[in-house]
Amino acid sequence: MKSYNLNIAGYIIRFESSADGPELAPSDRFKRNIVPDNVPDVLIRIHSGILKLPEGTKRVFYAPHVEEINGILIRNSTNFWSVWKFRSELFICTIFPLSSPEKNAVLKFSVKEREWDLWISGAGNEIDPFEYPLDGLILYYLTVIQGDILIHASGINISGHGYLFSGVSGRGKSTIAKLWEKSGAKVIHDDRLILRKTENGYRMFNTPVYGNDEPRDSILTKLFIIEHGTANKLLPVKGAAAVTMVLGNCIQHHWDPGIISRLLGSVSNMCGLIPTARLFFKPDRSVIDHILENEGKT
Repeated sequence: MKSYNLNIAGYIIRFESSADGPELAPSDRFKRNIVPDNVPDVLIRIHSGILKLPEGTKRVFYAPHVEEINGILIRNSTNFWSVWKFRSELFICTIFPLSSPEKNAVLKFSVKEREWDLWISGAGNEIDPFEYPLDGLILYYLTVIQGDILIHASGINISGHGYLFSGVSGRGKSTIAKLWEKSGAKVIHDDRLILRKTENGYRMFNTPVYGNDEPRDSILTKLFIIEHGTANKLLPVKGAAAVTMVLGNCIQHHWDPGIISRLLGSVSNMCGLIPTARLFFKPDRSVIDHILENEGKT
């Protein structure tokens, strides 16, 4: 395969192998997202080999590779992925921790252009150009371009109501998603969502994280910032407090003031329209009843 299109969260991402590029082999995780040719939001050309960064390129952001083992976060590499800048050009350099240690990549991209180039070395003649961590990085910069939001959250739809539960790792996103699923709700995702403003209001979209993910989306009607508690309790928040809490759970790279400002504006607009509340909850069915009872009152 020399080219294919993915539809993720309404973004059309087209991958094309260059004339001397490798065969493209999307992983099973993305096969449900393959769509016919369409006008892409971004075109990514795939090349074999190594791209040497221009002399004078400066690193503006980097992420160490951190794993959680028995509840302990362990940094096992300082050379995971990083963002570099040369004049108006941007580059992401990354290794692939779930694959061959010889494989690495450089993505040359721009938040103003819709045609990017990706060089991958050490991968052989057949590659998945959307392998972790490129999947999350490409999706993140697409949200930057579109003014959308990539957030750590689970989301569900029940009787036409879309509830989003946001929190960092360990706050109970998966737990609360499973409770809603047992109560008959449709789970959009339990880990990472993209939020987009549409003509009909805000919608939340899943992103392919797990092998069995399929495209899902829902209207967004209420947003909860979650924490474990000894009792179920809802505390409405508004204005700057709501924006600050939501921003704390957004996926973001703090290296460019323009990107930071754009995300702040997107979150501010959303929190001005979507009711937001802190939710302290017990990990059982009672939290579902508590939310539904409060929805009935409002």
